Amino acid sequence: MVVFPQRSRGLWRLTVLLLSVSSLPAATALLEGLYCGTEVCYDVLGVSREASKAEIARAYRQLARRYHPDRYRPEEPGDEENSHTKFLLIATAYETLKDEDSRRDYDYMLDHPEEYYQHYYAYYRRRLAPKVDVRIVILVTICAISAVQYVSWCSSYNKAINYLVTVPKYRIQATEIAKQQGLLSRTKEKGKNRRSKEEIREQEEEVIRDIIKNKIDIKGGYQKPSLSDILLCQMALFPFYLSRYVAWYARWVYRFTVCREEYGEEEKLYLIRRNMKLSQAQFDSLEENAKQTFLEKQLWVRENYEAYRKEREEEMKVKLATDPKMKRYRRWMKNEGPGRLTFADD
Repeated sequence: MVVFPQRSRGLWRLTVLLLSVSSLPAATALLEGLYCGTEVCYDVLGVSREASKAEIARAYRQLARRYHPDRYRPEEPGDEENSHTKFLLIATAYETLKDEDSRRDYDYMLDHPEEYYQHYYAYYRRRLAPKVDVRIVILVTICAISAVQYVSWCSSYNKAINYLVTVPKYRIQATEIAKQQGLLSRTKEKGKNRRSKEEIREQEEEVIRDIIKNKIDIKGGYQKPSLSDILLCQMALFPFYLSRYVAWYARWVYRFTVCREEYGEEEKLYLIRRNMKLSQAQFDSLEENAKQTFLEKQLWVRENYEAYRKEREEEMKVKLATDPKMKRYRRWMKNEGPGRLTFADD
């Protein structure tokens, strides 16, 4: 009887363990719930790991015809359910091996069975990843939002034009312009070309509408829609706008901070608008007289604007205090309030 020293016996056991682990088949890398489960996808299709795409597709078609539920004829009870399970397994194997990326991940799993977490991550990342490119989804979404924007702006603009057509002030001016241009001259029509009064009236309304649309500059939320204002164009032109703003800001700092130049009228209006916290469209909708008043009061200076704002607030308080409607509202809030129910005596 041969007796090994204690250290020699430990090395011998470690060697036997390593040899047993290295001799395990590749099937030990297969995990339930991943790819073909505990089956090897290559064995399911009956092909080798070196098989080409054409060989894999040919093997899949043959097995699919054989085990398809509509063609398979069970010989014993229970074979139909087994054929359905077999068909799903064949389809899963084909889906795994027909794609190069999926096949590469599967081969890596067979070659590196110890990296379970990496296999789970690679499998479910591919399964749960969107089938469509995210960039395409974002582009389609932006295009849809831009289309809704443009249609909404067109609707608002048409509503404004329809309202202005009914205003006597603008209607009279448009009628005078149309008469001067000879667009409303009624010539006598005879024969088949003679139009009815309704047709003539409709034509005159269309002429007046076109003149109002071309002559009146509507600003604010009801202004004429422009393709350059929609989201898609704004995002496409963003680099241009950004570079232009950086150049403008650098020029502003150089002129008025470094060189100490005096503000021009355009710069003064810009500072006034910034003090009032108004957008460009909101500021453009103001009357020219109001802008001249702002310039006369030198509201581009921050201290002057703060004094002007406090003065306007005091005027508004006095106006609300003397307004009969506000008096009635305060009396109603004091006596009844919005949350109180009252009933008529009758």
